[in-house]
Amino acid sequence: MKIVVAGGRAKADFLIQSLVDKKNQVVAINDGEMYCKYLAGKYDIPVVEGNPCKKDVLDDADITNFDVCVALRPDDAENLAICQMASKIYQIKKTICTVANPRNVELFKELGVTNAISGTYMVASVIEKASMVDELAKTLDLEDGSAVITELAVKKEYPICDEMVMDVNFPDNVIIGCIVRGKEMTVPNGSFVVREKDKLVLISSLQTQKEMLKVITGGDSHASL
Repeated sequence: MKIVVAGGRAKADFLIQSLVDKKNQVVAINDGEMYCKYLAGKYDIPVVEGNPCKKDVLDDADITNFDVCVALRPDDAENLAICQMASKIYQIKKTICTVANPRNVELFKELGVTNAISGTYMVASVIEKASMVDELAKTLDLEDGSAVITELAVKKEYPICDEMVMDVNFPDNVIIGCIVRGKEMTVPNGSFVVREKDKLVLISSLQTQKEMLKVITGGDSHASL
């Protein structure tokens, strides 16, 4: 997919890494000169320096007909503006943005944003109805960058398959928010047995995410996040 990532620091870095690893074509837009140099050097992707809220900067990024726009600015109104320009001017198919105020999630969707993501809103939603926010939002850090939510489909060859939750040696700071099996959602107890094709929705610290995935997948580098 062709994806533009507008704004952000740690969130942008984390997301771009995931997208590049999955062979997506990524363009980054950022108003920090040094951060632009960092992203361009680390990922070897096109990086446009400038405020992504400005049309001339978006023009320079050459993002017309891209598949997805992800807006990660700290200001909710700016993210809304980026998403609306992406959709209406550049015909980008899907728009995703982070919001600081969870009350803006539904409002932004009503205004045409495909998915608006709030850490607070996502946690509540995961617990209540196992609702994740589109393919690109299945691994995104929460508002303060201290934790991430990960959705993972279990394969038959994974060590966790057919094991009780209590027997899985998770690292510290990992919580299974829920497990989705078919159309049913369960908040598992220790005796719950994980099966093939279950979808795990996990909350972890950013530092322990890789270790957590290794425990679940046995080191499968092609895990279906």
